[in-house]
Amino acid sequence: MSRPPFLTLPGCAHAYRLATARGEFAVHDARPEGRPRGTVLLVPGFTGSKEDFIALLEPLARAGVRAVAVDGRGQYESPGPDDEHAYALDELARDVHAQAAALGDGPVHLLGHSFGGLVARAAVLADARPFRSLTLMSSGPAGVSAEQRDRTRLLIHALTELKLDMESVWREKVRLDGPGAAHDEFHHRRWTGTSPAQLAGAGRQLIETPDRTAELARTALPKHVLSGEEDFAWPVPAMDAMAAALGARRTVIAGAGHSPAAERPGPTADALLAFWETLRETTDEADPVSPAGPTSR
Repeated sequence: MSRPPFLTLPGCAHAYRLATARGEFAVHDARPEGRPRGTVLLVPGFTGSKEDFIALLEPLARAGVRAVAVDGRGQYESPGPDDEHAYALDELARDVHAQAAALGDGPVHLLGHSFGGLVARAAVLADARPFRSLTLMSSGPAGVSAEQRDRTRLLIHALTELKLDMESVWREKVRLDGPGAAHDEFHHRRWTGTSPAQLAGAGRQLIETPDRTAELARTALPKHVLSGEEDFAWPVPAMDAMAAALGARRTVIAGAGHSPAAERPGPTADALLAFWETLRETTDEADPVSPAGPTSR
């Protein structure tokens, strides 16, 4: 689980429920002063939430970008059905399309972290027109690593076969994770607020999703693959290879692991702004977005 460095929203942001054609979604919406130079929709990962992006909101808004982080259906503060099939990638992709439409800002930059990257990819493959660019953050070409598949199968088994409640699974998770993991009051509240069906459905997608890199490469949308130097969910060399196959910009954030937005928000924001700046000449954004300089390769 990502560990947000803080939980208090910056002054430029506010929390509300975004009304869409597919229901309401809890969001954090950070707006710059004056007319935005662009809008980014931030999609969180497995066991995550909008709070995982909280440290990006102010630097992006300060640079002129409207940043909207969302809880997907069944995640934390967004309601979701008890049916696991409601969390198939094509269903979640339709949610992303509805969220982008509800923002009312025309084509938006789309960023998906971890499992959110698989969701964002599915949204782009279904219809890329609502999006200005795609950033896959700490998200690989197919299912997660073998170790993470094993852990995810244990979680699915506990939820669907043993029928354990979220509190019981939390206590077992704390035991297995050991000291130093994210086990504070916020993470407990987020865990118990998340739908078991969402976790089971998303977990199966993390295990079973096929490699769709070649299909994604055929889309003309500008792409960016960003990760930390180390990653427990997908090997960094696999993300390097995916970026090359996509013809994507590749950024590696020094000193970060699986959650660059939470672990190294400053360099992560700079890298995103640098990527979007390269698109300025082909967008209707009024002014350039000026980064402080990313750590990239």
